[in-house]
Amino acid sequence: MSFEDSDKAKGYWNENLKLVIKLLVIWAFVSFGCGILLVDILNEFSFMGFKLGFWFAQQGSIYVFLILIFVYVKKSNTLDKKYGVDE
Repeated sequence: MSFEDSDKAKGYWNENLKLVIKLLVIWAFVSFGCGILLVDILNEFSFMGFKLGFWFAQQGSIYVFLILIFVYVKKSNTLDKKYGVDE
């Protein structure tokens, strides 16, 4: 990957870092927040026969993580095209 100048490289990595941080915050909220901190509140609801807090702790955070991977790939490809470093 080569950039025309260092300003474009810095802009690219700044946007990429912001994207990664946003996605990690979402994942942390779902896995830690919904699976541990908010489990008592979420357990008042059912999802597919399981308490919702339990479901987030066991399955939900994994599904969200997989979705976030696909979101990162799509956003990263868009970012690469924006800065002219796509394949």
